[in-house]
Amino acid sequence: MCLGLAGAVTSASGELLSAKGKVIAILADDLFLGEAEGHLSGAGTLAIHSQQNPALTCLGEFTSSAELGGLGRLHCSDGTTATFHFQRLTMFCGYGDGSSSRGAMSFAYGLSVEDANTYLKLPRGKKLTDNGNEPGLVSD
Repeated sequence: MCLGLAGAVTSASGELLSAKGKVIAILADDLFLGEAEGHLSGAGTLAIHSQQNPALTCLGEFTSSAELGGLGRLHCSDGTTATFHFQRLTMFCGYGDGSSSRGAMSFAYGLSVEDANTYLKLPRGKKLTDNGNEPGLVSD
């Protein structure tokens, strides 16, 4: 089940409506958390950080459509680059995967931790939990 996102906002860049949603990602067996902002036009941005090493940040851009899903690129502070594609479940939530210079990537956006588990490719021997504050990877 998709979670509601922030309401419509006006942007100085000319985008009249946008929505933000939480992102949970697995990048090369590391948990990344952050936020995506999508615009009515289908363009958007992504900002995530490693839970294990919060100084490791990644910024990206994407484009999407209801019919075709979406495509994007990600650039991280350690030099890692990634390309990804995703499928919308609704206008406000979805899932995807991709590849990076560090390894495989999977992610979900706008979903609860429980629902995101359906779409994430977790590291062997790990599970995703929600301690009420933020998601975390723990041993099985």
